[in-house]
Amino acid sequence: MILSLLSILAVIICFYTALNVIYLALFALAGYFSTTNEPRDTPIAATFRRIAVLIPAYREDSVIVQSVLANLKQTYPAEAYDLVVVADSFQPSTLARLGELPIQIVEVGFEVPTIAKALLAGLQRLSQKSYDIVVIADADNVMAADFLERVNVAFEQGADAVQGHRVAKNTNTTLAVLDAISEEVNNHIFRKGHKALGISPSLIGSGMAFRQELLERFIQQTEDIGGYDKGLDLYIRELGLRIVYLEYAYIYDEKVQTGNVFEHQRTRWMEAHLYYLRKYFSKGVAALFEGRFDYGDKAVQLFVMPRLLLVGLLTICWIGGLLLGVRWFSWAMGIQWVIAVGMLLLSTPKYLFKLLRLDVIIVLPTLFFLLIRSSINFRKARNRFLHTPHGIDTMLFDENDSELSTTPSIKDSKLIPKNQK
Repeated sequence: MILSLLSILAVIICFYTALNVIYLALFALAGYFSTTNEPRDTPIAATFRRIAVLIPAYREDSVIVQSVLANLKQTYPAEAYDLVVVADSFQPSTLARLGELPIQIVEVGFEVPTIAKALLAGLQRLSQKSYDIVVIADADNVMAADFLERVNVAFEQGADAVQGHRVAKNTNTTLAVLDAISEEVNNHIFRKGHKALGISPSLIGSGMAFRQELLERFIQQTEDIGGYDKGLDLYIRELGLRIVYLEYAYIYDEKVQTGNVFEHQRTRWMEAHLYYLRKYFSKGVAALFEGRFDYGDKAVQLFVMPRLLLVGLLTICWIGGLLLGVRWFSWAMGIQWVIAVGMLLLSTPKYLFKLLRLDVIIVLPTLFFLLIRSSINFRKARNRFLHTPHGIDTMLFDENDSELSTTPSIKDSKLIPKNQK
């Protein structure tokens, strides 16, 4: 009886992991063989649309001023865009410093802070003026100098929603390197690969742009505490609209540097992931049978495991099958492991490959167990906002830095002024 139950469990696990591997491998290969008609040089639009850059920020005193200074270096005409910082729980000295800059500040103080609430407060300020496009950036994000120009061209060509190419701003710790690789793997599979097969790329929370009225309609009706970008993604697809991915519109994002911050952040992500899985999976499956593949695909994504968890589970099952003498199971999981790891390597850009040293690789088992703990403790993020702290020494860096200059996107962008302290 026990052996029969174990056999059934093994079949279920094997089937579930196989679906994960096939899904990820399909889009990894599509991204690898895809070509893009997006120009590497900054495109020129006939009209400069009014753009508002919304920056929701909660206790981000350590990074906000430097980020704003960097984001004011856009090549887009200064009179055509505004930076709007929604400042929650900032120090008076930080607010005073921001007040000296040519930006708008919306001060808020929510009992339970959420990004959606901050965005709503910012949009209410924007309603006093007329904007064509709203860009959302995190407090630590720095847009490449031509980011807004590229976004503007996309909307001139008829876009309703745009996702830029978010890349790592720092690779100063082993954990930051792995987080940077994870970001680019996700870009390759869920954005570049999806775009190649004609399916809307996924939104990722920052470096996004929308028609103002579209964003307002969603934010006014959402009650989500975490992972609002997933809800927004599903909302756009449910309306039958497409998301455009701009591969060369770079926005730089701080990567986590310590295990505590990693676990804290992933706990919040896991709760959001499971929340939307419960809420939308059945609707997404029904959408697939109705031929609404954009909406259905997003629901399938919610069913897919995080890549590190998948590889870790395949490793454990592979070894477990060998030790227990279950040859078919061991072979099946071993083949899936090879495909999954190959898919991850295929999706990793060359500039990050150079950073895959032994000291980076040996951290992976630790991260796997941190992810397991995040998955178990996901309820900690329910009905509360788990803030991810920012602030790194590499916030402002010299383009000639020996490590960071290995990243083509950073080196080419000239986005951060040198020697500014």
